[in-house]
Amino acid sequence: MLELCFWLIKLHLKCITQNTIRALSIEAAELNEAFLWKDASEVNVEKVKEELADVFNYAILIADKFNLDVKQIVLDKLQKNAEKYPVDKAYGNAKKYNEL
Repeated sequence: MLELCFWLIKLHLKCITQNTIRALSIEAAELNEAFLWKDASEVNVEKVKEELADVFNYAILIADKFNLDVKQIVLDKLQKNAEKYPVDKAYGNAKKYNEL
């Protein structure tokens, strides 16, 4: 019986993560929609703030689930991008890092 309880808890936690990731994707799409067919001057900033907050909330929930330090993973990614896309080579073009 105890094994079944642990299995159900693991299943529940897995579903929470899958649903949270799906929710993040949906909120990102809603943020994208706020910009659809609009110039920057036409964007509803309040809508952008709301959708961006939703994206951040779900992203932070996912990071928390995996015990990730949000600040550190962002800094690590920025460093990785800086190495892959040096400004003197990447600025002003859309080439992939392996084509620079």
